[in-house]
Amino acid sequence: MDQSLSSERGHVSVLSCFPPSVGKDVVVAVVKPLRAGLGNPDTCSRLYTDRQVKWTMEVLCYGLTLPLDGDTVKMCVDVYTDWLMALVSPRDSIPLPIRREPDLYIQQILRHLISLFAPRSDQVSLVYLSLCQQVLCAVQTLARDSAVMSRDTWQTLLRFLLRINHTMLAPPNTTGVVSEQLSHLSMVVLFEMWLLSCSRCFPSHSLWLTGRQMLSSWRHQPVVVEQWCRVNTALTSRLLLLTFGPSFPCFEVPDEDAALIPAEMDDQRVSHTWFRFLHLLSNPVDLSRHVIVGTTPSSQEEALRGDNLLPKIFFRAMRGVSTLVDAFLGVTVVNKEPTQRLLSNTGLPQSIHFRDRLPSLGVALTRSPFKDRLPSYGLSRPRSGSAPPTPVNILSMLSAPPSITSPPPHSRRLKPANVSKATSKPLTTSSSPHHWKTSSQPPASTTHLCSSPRPSPSPLRCNMDSLLHLFGCWLFDAAQINHNRWAAGRGEACGTLCRIFTCKKTAEDILPIYLSRFYLVLLQGLQVSEEACPPVLASILLNSTCLFCCDLKGVNLLLPAFISAVENVLLDRDLLRFKNFVTPVDLRRASIFILLSLLPLPLHFPSVQSEVLLDGQFSGDDVTAGTYQSLMPRLISVLIGALHTETDASNTQIILAAMLNLVQDLALLEAAGQPKQETPKCSTYFHFQETKSQHSGAGRPRWTTGTSGPRRTRGTNTILSHSAGILWVQFVHLLTQCLTAQWRNDSAVCLSALEVLGGLAKVEVNVEQSERRRALSSVCCYIEFQCSRPPPLHSRDLHSIIVAAFTCLNTWVTRHPAMLDQQECLLEVLEIVELGISGTKSKREEEVRCKEEKELNPVSLRVKEAAEVTLNCVMQVLGAVPSLGGLLDEDALIRCYSLSDSSLRKKFRYFVLDSSVIMAMLEQPQGPEDASCPSLAMLIRGPSGRHSWTLQLHLQPREGRTHTQHFLIPGCRAAAQEDAGIQCSIKNPQFPENIERVPSVKADRSIPALHETVTEEMQPQLERLQTTFQRQQQVEAQPLLSGRSVVMATCRPPPPVTGFQTARLFLSHLGLLTPETLKDPGTSGVLAQLVSLDSSLHGFSEDLKRLDQLPSRNCDSAFIFYIRAGQRMAAEILSNVESSSSVLSHFLDFLSSLGRPMEVRQHQMGKVITDSLEFPTVIGDSGGGVFNGEKFILMYADALTEITFIVPSSSSHSRVERPDRLGRKLRGHREVPSV
Repeated sequence: MDQSLSSERGHVSVLSCFPPSVGKDVVVAVVKPLRAGLGNPDTCSRLYTDRQVKWTMEVLCYGLTLPLDGDTVKMCVDVYTDWLMALVSPRDSIPLPIRREPDLYIQQILRHLISLFAPRSDQVSLVYLSLCQQVLCAVQTLARDSAVMSRDTWQTLLRFLLRINHTMLAPPNTTGVVSEQLSHLSMVVLFEMWLLSCSRCFPSHSLWLTGRQMLSSWRHQPVVVEQWCRVNTALTSRLLLLTFGPSFPCFEVPDEDAALIPAEMDDQRVSHTWFRFLHLLSNPVDLSRHVIVGTTPSSQEEALRGDNLLPKIFFRAMRGVSTLVDAFLGVTVVNKEPTQRLLSNTGLPQSIHFRDRLPSLGVALTRSPFKDRLPSYGLSRPRSGSAPPTPVNILSMLSAPPSITSPPPHSRRLKPANVSKATSKPLTTSSSPHHWKTSSQPPASTTHLCSSPRPSPSPLRCNMDSLLHLFGCWLFDAAQINHNRWAAGRGEACGTLCRIFTCKKTAEDILPIYLSRFYLVLLQGLQVSEEACPPVLASILLNSTCLFCCDLKGVNLLLPAFISAVENVLLDRDLLRFKNFVTPVDLRRASIFILLSLLPLPLHFPSVQSEVLLDGQFSGDDVTAGTYQSLMPRLISVLIGALHTETDASNTQIILAAMLNLVQDLALLEAAGQPKQETPKCSTYFHFQETKSQHSGAGRPRWTTGTSGPRRTRGTNTILSHSAGILWVQFVHLLTQCLTAQWRNDSAVCLSALEVLGGLAKVEVNVEQSERRRALSSVCCYIEFQCSRPPPLHSRDLHSIIVAAFTCLNTWVTRHPAMLDQQECLLEVLEIVELGISGTKSKREEEVRCKEEKELNPVSLRVKEAAEVTLNCVMQVLGAVPSLGGLLDEDALIRCYSLSDSSLRKKFRYFVLDSSVIMAMLEQPQGPEDASCPSLAMLIRGPSGRHSWTLQLHLQPREGRTHTQHFLIPGCRAAAQEDAGIQCSIKNPQFPENIERVPSVKADRSIPALHETVTEEMQPQLERLQTTFQRQQQVEAQPLLSGRSVVMATCRPPPPVTGFQTARLFLSHLGLLTPETLKDPGTSGVLAQLVSLDSSLHGFSEDLKRLDQLPSRNCDSAFIFYIRAGQRMAAEILSNVESSSSVLSHFLDFLSSLGRPMEVRQHQMGKVITDSLEFPTVIGDSGGGVFNGEKFILMYADALTEITFIVPSSSSHSRVERPDRLGRKLRGHREVPSV
């Protein structure tokens, strides 16, 4: 460092040799007339010679050192700031010698003004701050507006700014508001003038060295690091545009920061200035080295203070480096995590709240003191460019993870944080705006962000070696600091290194020295022992989610250490050691992603060896060397343990998806003929138990091993092996158990669990049929459990869960129809269907009621429809022949009977049942042998499609039907003799014979006799009645008087009926021909349950045919495109699939796994008929373009779903439309997704 620049006190006036009273009187006498003439435009200066000006300047120089109790110093500052404008706008009030040689005198004035900033007892006053700000504003105006300033004047101006900043920033931190504001202001002006000088008059090499040495002695001041980061981000934004071009992602910075870089600065100077400013602070890691930081007396004094800010400043410096790294990776950083809670692990006091300001925020706020504007500690989140995504199917991820105190995911709504802007106004009354007055102020608060999806790094990013050449030395040095006091900055450095290495391009080589140092850093940071540093461990995990997906050489060395770290996090339910500086939800999610990237390794590379380096000093005691296959049981144990300890819905969904993928991969490996993952002779059992964590003092779940037999502790079932079948059983049991326990109130998790349970039904594994039967029964019990919950708990979410459970049940029934052959299983499914349709189960009712007597009170209409779909699914897969039932229609039935169209078409009778089913009934012609067995052919059209049934009425069950139905009718008996037997006359008395002997009582006389109550008016009527009785008695007595006996005829059965209205008989048996079902809708408009259709109407048959062409399954279409890196034109994309040489073999394997090739040809009736073919035969030399829909397609179909896959090619679309319109058309077609 230039000793004269750092040690001298500036120019010393000759008046300092006289007593203070003398010097003060001289200054007052001289400065008053000078100050009085400044504001008057007609006043001319009376200083005409150089000697007069120099003598006056000696007086003014001494006046700047006087106390601030009067206006003397203020007047001296006014005079000097006015004279500084000689290079901007010369006026008559400025002495003639200064106007004649402005550079010479302005250089001297700047040397004199240093005396104003010299340490003094009254420098904490607002007057002093106002005077210093006035001088800095004048210097800033001089540099900005002067176009004729010489190089020497520029050098003097920069030295002046270095001197005054050294005077204020070299001492230890002070707590005064004025001192902090002045330090901030002077530092801002220094950097702005330095950048302006780089554009107009580039500073000399010696001045750069002096500035670097001085800034190294100011690093203990927060404002220095803050402004250094600010300038670096502004320069980086400009440099990236010049280096990578406009296609590179824009690194946005606030407008006030971008304005620091002069627009006229040429491209070459931008790069030179950026590199020199980057190293202007020397090595930021030196902040953590007391030997280097303490080389200056001020730094030594600062290092001895117990509440120093060095750890926080060190973290801010590393955060600034991290921001630059993100910019070079092409990641647009909008905001970062709050980092204040990390301070608890640094041993520093919490009384000062620090704030962070990123350049991309564009927000300027003012708060005082400046300590309240320092960066808060914490861990930056993984950037958007953290390498390729983890290969896992995440189910229903959309909602963002909650914070610690946030509501559950299904009821939480993300709200944008309100960020207000404030302006820092200077203490003077100057009205001219200055962007530096607001640019460096950080936001007053930070927003706690979650780990949301971010864009990937730019493909135009530089190589990793180039980035490490720039920042690797600082990052590696910072990451290898072993003191917990610097844990915040060390964690930021480790996270930045992880982001750099996870952004490695395909086939990119990284120097071995960088890889080895990186692996050493991770091995040190991933320790889980008591001496481990939780902030560093959390930072590595948060930024290494894709580390094992980047094909780094030797990355297998980190596998044991990462397993121990992930296990330490995922099996700890509370994470008390990490809560002070990172959100546990985000940390657990990052650990889950790392675990997901580790699970495929033992399956793909079972024989690769994993080693423990350096005698295991960086790993836990439970980490041992071995093959990847030997690590599989532990990974599965961690996966299941994480499911038990996880409380966040999004994280749980990711774990569930990982479980499904794991079983699918194991099943595919076993099906391909690879040996099963076997267990050693002494089976290893994994247990989930609660142990005391020495770090957190709380219960932490952990998996332990043993060989003593099956033991169970609190938590989960024992895992005996990791073959596909065993894992399938374990996962099914775990899902069905958790659905009715801890997940029953979380709709998002329940929906994902049911989806995974349905996915497990599609996995082909060798398990006992009873296990599948148990899984199906568990789904039925779960539906019953949810439907029987109290009414206050019923909501749309609950009904959605029930509908999803019915969908899961459909999958099980479709995939395993053999289970329905068991009577108990079929009855259980039908009972659940009955519960969904009617709301109750007949089996639980005391009395069995008929269908028409049962009230339909379903849980909801959606649940009823889902149950009906399940019933339809059962009817389709239970002993049915879909290919036969789906082909028969009216024309086919007519051809079967070999009759003319006119003779049978009129006999079809059509009815609509429940406004949803169309029944076409054909009463079949009966021969003599079928006279007593009425038959009926039916075509049923409903939501499930068209089905044909033939019905025949029999009075005997099918099993016992050995004879014809005629034997059930008894034959005619012989006629009975008319005189057979004895004829007895039987008199039927109307009253008992002994009625006369019964003594009467008063009650018998309560009703008077008829003759006692008859009046004269009633007497004629009574006589007519008696005459009628007598006449009737005579008629009844006539057979006895004639002497003939009554002949009784024998009862005989009626002859069999040979003519039936079969349709009427069938409908009556179903209870559909009742007054209720046939009632007139009237004014209500509600149709009857059974409505007859008139088939003679014109176009009736054509409408039925169009209805039959509608699919009954869920039919979807998907377009598949093969897009190479950098391709954006439709013609290029479509031409990729023309030849197999243009695509990778993996793409063809992917196509073959989607479905079967089908040949499409147009039928004369408008139907599409498909024929299945072999994939290798169809694909030929094509790259997939043969499946463009013209001749071939790929189709996947089951009982409920049908998906058509089409691979568009240039040959198919060139005849339809121009290639440049293809993408616009596909984007506008919402119903057709693209893959």
